[in-house]
Amino acid sequence: MKIYLVGGAVRDQLLKLKIKDRDWVVVGATKEVLLNKNFQQVGKGFPVFLHPDTHEEYALARKERKLGQGYTGFHTNFNSNITLEEDLVRRDLTINAIAQDEFGNYIDPYQGIKDLENRLLRHISESFIEDPLRVLRTARFAAKLMHLGFRVAKETMILMRKIVKNKELLYLTINRIWSETEKAFKTKNPHVYFQVLYACEALNLVFPEIYFLYQKELFFTNMFNHLNNFFLSIGLSKISLLTKDISIRLSYLFQFLSLNISDISNKKFYDTVSASIVKNFCNRLNIPVHIKEIAILSVGFYNFLNLINHQSSENIINFFCKIDAWRKPDRIKKFAFLSNFNFLNNKLNNIYNVNLLPGLFLEKSFYILQNISIKSILNKGFKGNQIKNELNRLRIKKLDLWRIKNFSKSF
Repeated sequence: MKIYLVGGAVRDQLLKLKIKDRDWVVVGATKEVLLNKNFQQVGKGFPVFLHPDTHEEYALARKERKLGQGYTGFHTNFNSNITLEEDLVRRDLTINAIAQDEFGNYIDPYQGIKDLENRLLRHISESFIEDPLRVLRTARFAAKLMHLGFRVAKETMILMRKIVKNKELLYLTINRIWSETEKAFKTKNPHVYFQVLYACEALNLVFPEIYFLYQKELFFTNMFNHLNNFFLSIGLSKISLLTKDISIRLSYLFQFLSLNISDISNKKFYDTVSASIVKNFCNRLNIPVHIKEIAILSVGFYNFLNLINHQSSENIINFFCKIDAWRKPDRIKKFAFLSNFNFLNNKLNNIYNVNLLPGLFLEKSFYILQNISIKSILNKGFKGNQIKNELNRLRIKKLDLWRIKNFSKSF
């Protein structure tokens, strides 16, 4: 029995990146051998085990044969005669098919180290096309390693397009799609994930809503080249340098549904059409609630927030109520961050007063309303809905007075 370190741990070690998880492959052993050594099997029919002390994953070397459609239609053979090379060849990219033995020696039958040096994401064999998830994984690795100069090999892109053309992506479960997409959003360059999917013609099939945004971006970039900073690829790249919050990154992407170049004076309170599109997108992919809610509210109030300095105090209070700001004040910081980012990256804006930054105005507006006493309202005998109405009346009054004193020309 021989044990090898494989996959991402070896790749990241060679790239001098932080290693998050270590996976091992066991050659020349059986399930019974590992169970006798107190390894715990994960699942009944899959040859993966947890180490009794480290709880790291150890998998029996295995071969796979495509039988059906999608990424689940495989027959797995994991008998003790499977070689390391046979196990490595079933993997997706050469850079993920490097092994290291107990003495630190690298086993690299498919030239993964050379591809690391050349900064190339390249498939191992033609069997790459058997697993449609590899389209998303390759796009995700492109996003993960873009800052190191990695690119997708031309021949691999051809195979990715072939997978798309064969409609194999339709067999991916929503959980696997979101899992890869969430990992992509956590990278330094999530925009690259969508660019690669667009390049291999998968974007329209997997994310039609985002495909629409890319089409719109290309159209307006051609028409208004001097407004490039408006558009999502550059913006998503920039905003990702400033925050790791996935809810903000996803929200930024979908704000472009509400972008209206021809009517920048739009004072619409809530964009129900765009919000509905984002809601359907999030529901379809089972996106976590804390991310979904921010994305929906962000696109719905995109135009409102861009012009918040010019909104009535009553509508601003209604906005606070709509986003449940009184119970979830952290949402104010997220929307303020997005609003300031949009404003500062809009070349049409001439910033002559930092206090007029929409995000800063939003935060200050919310801050001055924090010390209104509900107890004083109760002491006056208000009951039921009267309490809420009186509280909002006092909030509007206080906000009006503050704005007259500080921003007499802004509303």
